[in-house]
Amino acid sequence: MSGRVIVVGSVNVDLVATSERLPVPGETVAGATFAEHDGGKGANQAVAAARLGAPTAFVGVVGHDSFAMRARGALVREGIDLAALRSVDGTTGVALILVDALGENMISVAPGANASFGAADVTAAFEQLGPGPGDVVLVGHEIPTISARHALKLGREAGATVVFNPAPATGIDRSAFGLADVLTVNRLELAVIVATEAARLGRAASPEHRPVEAAKTLLERNADGVGVAQAVVVTLGAGGAVVVPANGAPVDYPARDVGAIDAVGAGDAFAGALAAGLAAGHDIVGAAHRAVAAATISTRRAGAREGMPSVEELADFLGA
Repeated sequence: MSGRVIVVGSVNVDLVATSERLPVPGETVAGATFAEHDGGKGANQAVAAARLGAPTAFVGVVGHDSFAMRARGALVREGIDLAALRSVDGTTGVALILVDALGENMISVAPGANASFGAADVTAAFEQLGPGPGDVVLVGHEIPTISARHALKLGREAGATVVFNPAPATGIDRSAFGLADVLTVNRLELAVIVATEAARLGRAASPEHRPVEAAKTLLERNADGVGVAQAVVVTLGAGGAVVVPANGAPVDYPARDVGAIDAVGAGDAFAGALAAGLAAGHDIVGAAHRAVAAATISTRRAGAREGMPSVEELADFLGA
């Protein structure tokens, strides 16, 4: 039987404008179309995992507004356990997203209630959900850093497999990575992490760092014995992903060209599918293979969640 995926992270409503191209600073690009979608990296990841058959619970906060009712309803329809989704005074998080004709995007997030998600909320949620061996705790970083760190710590102490997706990658340090079994980042986030680590050590950042080399630096144990435990998984956009395990050679997974329409949410589809694969008993290499496929499928339809595949869609894609 599959373990659960317990996602700790943000929930937003996405307000999306799609135009021929993205504006430069100070420019207005007319002729866009507008759509409203359910979002938030944490909630998206929970949806991705649930659609692939993983029993999924979501831990987070919403406000007291119409967006909150929409967000809850969308997650309930996916069969996600919301016992640990708390309502607080204030507004639900909102993401403002610009997308161009090639599927590239720019995103600005107003966190709203997500910013008030505290460590005490994490403790209460974990006491209620009781994660343990066989479960996967997937932690995002669109919540306060102290809360993300606490979720990583509690997940590790409970014996669950802990996956950390530090997006955005600012305001986090190596000590948090040492609480993760698996770190999953995109190439830009990895560059930020490596530069931050270099600055902390008083070293010049190495611009020539390639993803595999950079990932290896996070797997290495420092003087305090801190390093990612099992693997760093780096997503490369249209280039797929590379798995860099603590023991063994890196494994590349190129993505197929499927004529991407919208890359918004592809990273969340990847993270959720990775967690679902680990919860189902796949090793990190097998889980990453499935996650690349799920993320690729997700780019074929507009919206962060609309393209996230079901179990059947993923099986058909992998078998094609």
